[in-house]
Amino acid sequence: MDPTRWLAVFAIVGVLGVVYGGWALLTFVTGREGLSEGQKRFFRAGHAHAGVLLVLSLAFFLYLERAGFPRGLEWTVGLVLLLGVMAQSGGFFVHMSTGGSVAEGSAGTRLTRGGAVLIGASLLALAVGLATA
Repeated sequence: MDPTRWLAVFAIVGVLGVVYGGWALLTFVTGREGLSEGQKRFFRAGHAHAGVLLVLSLAFFLYLERAGFPRGLEWTVGLVLLLGVMAQSGGFFVHMSTGGSVAEGSAGTRLTRGGAVLIGASLLALAVGLATA
């Protein structure tokens, strides 16, 4: 089973989730109940980060097979990237749903920061792999 192919499939399915999120955001913004301004900011941030980072992951998977990693390491590095993308963008939604203010830290902000660390680690691993291949 080719990890770069299947990881890209997972990322593309994730993009479908982002498409649904855009529809949901429009529904919330134009609906009767709506969202507070703070909730709108975090929803938009989570939505935008998910979309951009999933597109980044598609480019990442094109280069991953050029890094010369064994299959197991390709799976690991690719899954760490996707987990980081979900954590980084998902943290915004967690913070939004907990009702915390924009200035307060929360489990969501910690999740977002953790996701950034995972994304950074996977990008660094890919850079090292490409440089040494």
